Amino acid sequence: MWKGRNIDTVNGLLLIGVILVLLEVSLNGGLLFLLIMSAAFVYFGRKRLPRTTGKVFIGIGLFFSITTIMNMVVVKFFLLVLLVYLGFQFYQSKQKPKKIRPVIEKPQHANENLFKQQPILQNKWIGRQKTHDHVYEWNDVNIQAGFGETIIDLSYTVLPKGESLIMIRSFVGKVQVLIPYELEVSIQHSVMIGSASLFDHDEESALNQVLSYKTNGYDEASEKVKLVTSIFAGDLEVKRV
Repeated sequence: MWKGRNIDTVNGLLLIGVILVLLEVSLNGGLLFLLIMSAAFVYFGRKRLPRTTGKVFIGIGLFFSITTIMNMVVVKFFLLVLLVYLGFQFYQSKQKPKKIRPVIEKPQHANENLFKQQPILQNKWIGRQKTHDHVYEWNDVNIQAGFGETIIDLSYTVLPKGESLIMIRSFVGKVQVLIPYELEVSIQHSVMIGSASLFDHDEESALNQVLSYKTNGYDEASEKVKLVTSIFAGDLEVKRV
């Protein structure tokens, strides 16, 4: 029910936005002229492709159209509202972090030779999520996160033989992975701005780097974890439990 209401709200806001844009354009002759001129440049540019003049015309048209749209009062207002909304959601998630509680379920037969499995964690735009603090069934992790913190505790699960995979892509936030002492691990970490704290080593600052480590017995281990993380701005912490 709430999901349906959210969709209706978004559709309503989009409709209001379109009406306000049309109203602003109709009341501002300069905006209308610039948009028409931009459309003309793009139209004549397409006619002259693949010549250089065609590419230049299209580039000019796109530049004028984007500049005109970004200077509209309505667009600036909606960007401000979006920024305030994202900030509020981030604040709420920090006050009341939502935990993902994976439930062990028997795989359901969805198709011939194809079984649906319950993921441990989900993609999440904003907020904090972590594995639960009781025994859960392991499935490889492959998620994307926007803003927030992701925590994976491997001490409450049993890994299968071979190499298990944890792949996390995060925009802004922190990734923490808790590794049992007897488990070997390989770490591939890509970061634009942030730091990495790996086991008992000192925290390492990183600026547009790729860090690669593995424990001594990783290649020979029968059970091991490959951790692949990519963060635009944030921290990676890997420690023993």
